[in-house]
Amino acid sequence: EEMLKANGDSFAGKKVVISGSGNVAQFALQKATELGATVISVSDSNGYVIDENGIDFDLLADVKNKRRARLTAYAAEKSTATSHEGSVWTYAEKYDIALPCATQNEINGEAAKRIVAQGVICVSEGANMPSDLDAIAVYKENGIFYGPAKAANAGGVACSCIEMGQNSGKTVFTPEQVYAQLKDIMVGIHDACANASQTYGFGYNLVAGANIAGFLKVADAMMAQGLV
Repeated sequence: EEMLKANGDSFAGKKVVISGSGNVAQFALQKATELGATVISVSDSNGYVIDENGIDFDLLADVKNKRRARLTAYAAEKSTATSHEGSVWTYAEKYDIALPCATQNEINGEAAKRIVAQGVICVSEGANMPSDLDAIAVYKENGIFYGPAKAANAGGVACSCIEMGQNSGKTVFTPEQVYAQLKDIMVGIHDACANASQTYGFGYNLVAGANIAGFLKVADAMMAQGLV
């Protein structure tokens, strides 16, 4: 959301392809939908489903969390959905935003070229390094806004920190309170990456910014402890 906003855009009216159908993918679906996008896909190890009308969060959660079933069960119950074998990154219709939330190295250079060919403007990662180095090079060459996992995927660690704070304070946060804290953390991470990138001459490059901002945080901590 912050990456799009920084570049004069938003989720509103966009078509989104998400890989994965577990915890991260489900809530990426929920949040993107709340922000005005239409999420047309989710995937699992057997393949993926496409629903141009938008993936039904409640049905997906029932299929994956309660029944522990495959996505073919989702497609069987949703008349507007179609089931496909293979990687969702072979999907060959137009969409705007890619959110890889499944596994490491799921997008290679060739998959990244297909993503670019479909008109994607933005890739943001919700898994551990889902784009390999060739894919990242393709994003850069084509001016794709790219939120790297080393920054974007920090949300999971942030939620663990929020949970520890809740436990140590012997209190209970509402979902809204957790989201508000998480949003503040993630906006701060985006801004730190964007500012570091700009300061050191890389323009708006969140990969360079994440590397620099992370290094500076460690260096500052070492200096503060008298280790340097």
